[in-house]
Amino acid sequence: MFPLMHNNVSRLLNADGLHFTFHNLDDNASCIQTYDTSIIGRFSCHNQKCRSGEWTSMKIAITIRMYEGKQYNAKVYYQRCKACNLLSKPILDDSYAKRVAYRLKKWCEVELEPPEFSGQSKSPHKKDFCEGCKAGHCSEGRRIDELVRNFSNFSMREI
Repeated sequence: MFPLMHNNVSRLLNADGLHFTFHNLDDNASCIQTYDTSIIGRFSCHNQKCRSGEWTSMKIAITIRMYEGKQYNAKVYYQRCKACNLLSKPILDDSYAKRVAYRLKKWCEVELEPPEFSGQSKSPHKKDFCEGCKAGHCSEGRRIDELVRNFSNFSMREI
């Protein structure tokens, strides 16, 4: 979770007269709303022996949660380095605050235009390195699973 991003989220909420506090506990049980989505960010491998360096991800899975008393948090799922498998924490861009504020506003019934999603991935999603996929909270991973399921149900007799 990224409580230091709360000020950025707060600024966006304040524009519509909303005031939330950050819920510091990573707690799924007591939330009253939950929503899986994705954001954009960068990762760095901190393994001194690895040469992979940095990578950008257009699909970092997050779970946004709202709690009683105008509280929220967002669990951000890490990714693993493709070269050495070390777990890496993302460096977030402004898509985090925008996505979190948008979802909180929707839950508070603020009239909004759907957000634009900017950014197209240059390579296919790697489920084995995505902690969101492993936890069942990655929308891209679920989309891939659905395509595989549909393909495996396909029969040549249907042609």
